[in-house]
Amino acid sequence: MTQLIESIAALRAALEPTRRAGRTIGLVPTMGALHAGHVALIERARAECNVVVVTLFVNRLQFNQAADFELYPRTVESDLAACAAAGADYLFAPPQQEMYPDEPRTFVEVEELTEGLCGAFRPGHFRGVATVCAKLFHIAGADRAYFGEKDFQQLAVIRRVVRDLNFPLEIVGVPTVRELDGLAMSSRNARLGAAERAAAVVLWRAIEAARRAFADGERGAAELLAVARRPLDAEPLARTEYVELVDPETLAPLERVEGESRLALAVWIGDVRLIDNAPLK
Repeated sequence: MTQLIESIAALRAALEPTRRAGRTIGLVPTMGALHAGHVALIERARAECNVVVVTLFVNRLQFNQAADFELYPRTVESDLAACAAAGADYLFAPPQQEMYPDEPRTFVEVEELTEGLCGAFRPGHFRGVATVCAKLFHIAGADRAYFGEKDFQQLAVIRRVVRDLNFPLEIVGVPTVRELDGLAMSSRNARLGAAERAAAVVLWRAIEAARRAFADGERGAAELLAVARRPLDAEPLARTEYVELVDPETLAPLERVEGESRLALAVWIGDVRLIDNAPLK
């Protein structure tokens, strides 16, 4: 059974015996509305750690549109049930006042990695992500923290935060979980209407098109990106924000794909913004 905890002091008290015993703590930071992708993170943590803590906090600092923050689904009861089914020991779901008792004046900001991709369109987003994750790492004192590869830029940013600030924990990336038609699992998918949901699979079609071109021998980034954009341009409900081929560590744009690479895209389907990414091989 998963125990629901809402205060920082109570979580620290609950985890103190685990730390004293030298047992491992796995942390799964989420904003709730849990789906199969989150469950995969929890199950991975369960397999590798003695105690698993899932956090549920809709972090206002990472939303650059107030309406998006207000619309984000809050489903604590079903999230608690999902945590219990996946084997989490604790669900830490603090209210806003618990995490931000005063207007914050201290932030964690990562340069360069946050300037392209989503960072170019969501100013301040990754500062909010890095700040709240640093707080959660400090609060939980975890040994490992688990993040999905769907938010690939976020994963790169968090890894840099941990490296630069010497947090004593390992960041574990878990592969993206997809629907049967290829759409990446996301809490935002619940906001798609029937027509929009059918159109949303175009993100995966774009990735597959680029992968086929790569498999056929194409290595030029401009050519691969043009192939990826074709299905996006052909979908009336899709509005492409970006499609990029980047180095998976630095997130710098590539001119040619000679080694490891990541195709990343952000697309609006109606009024819902979706992101996805995948390696070309």
